[in-house]
Amino acid sequence: MTPEMEDAFAAIRDVHGTDSLRRVERMLEPGGGAPRHPLQKGARWILPGLSPTPWHDPRGHPELTPVVEAFEAAHPVIKEELAAAWAERREVFSDYEHYLTRQEDWQALYLYRGGGLVEETADTAPTAYKVLKEFAVDTEKVCPLLECHFSTLLPDAVIAPHCDLWNFSINLHLAVDIPDGCSITVAGETRSWVEGKCLLFDYSFEHEARNHGVRPRTCLLVDLWHPETTVPERRALTVLITEIRRLMGDG
Repeated sequence: MTPEMEDAFAAIRDVHGTDSLRRVERMLEPGGGAPRHPLQKGARWILPGLSPTPWHDPRGHPELTPVVEAFEAAHPVIKEELAAAWAERREVFSDYEHYLTRQEDWQALYLYRGGGLVEETADTAPTAYKVLKEFAVDTEKVCPLLECHFSTLLPDAVIAPHCDLWNFSINLHLAVDIPDGCSITVAGETRSWVEGKCLLFDYSFEHEARNHGVRPRTCLLVDLWHPETTVPERRALTVLITEIRRLMGDG
C-alpha cells in the first residue's frame, strides 16, 4: 500500500478498533485472502466473509429495504419521465462504457457518477434523481466508487457473460420499461424483470443479459454497498480503490 493508504487505514483503526479492517487486509493478501466461488473467478477483488450469494431478496436486508420500496413506489412517474427523455432528449443518452467494453446498443443516462450526483440529470429524470439522493446517496447506501444510471438495451442487444470488479457492492435493478423477450442470468440462474419491481444481485458472479424483444428494455441500475460490509470497511475500501485508480491514471 502507499503511505497515503496506510495513513488512512491507521486513522480508521484509531476510531473503529485494531481489528476493524481485518477482512480488507486479508483481501489484499496474495491470492485474495480466501477461496472464491468458481463463477467469481473473473472478479478482481473478493472481500472475504461476505455471503457468496448471487441473487439477493430485494427486501431481505433491512438496510436496503427503504431504497427498494422508494424506487418501486415511484416507478410509474420514473417510467413516464424516462419515456419523455428518450423521445425528446435522446442526446443526453450515451453508449455505455463498461470497464471491459463499449456498446452502441447499450445506452446509458447517468444520475450518479465519479463519486457524486450528476446534477444535469435532475431536470431530465427528476423523480429518480430525488429518490436516489434521498434514499441512497444521503443515507450513504450508494457505493461512491461506482454509479447509478438508466440502462437501456436496444432490441437484439446482448451483454456478454462477465464478472464485475468486486463483491463488496451489489447491484439493484428497478425494472422501468420491460418488453417481452428480456432476461438476465446470474451464476447460471436466469430470471426476467417484472416491470415496477426490483432485482438485487451480486455482480461479482458471472452474469449476462439480453433483449430479444421488439423495443428497448430499460432498468435503473444502482450500485449499493453490500449490506454485510461495515462502516470502517466501506471507508477503507473507498480510500483503497480511489488511490488505485489515481495511480493507474483513471481519475
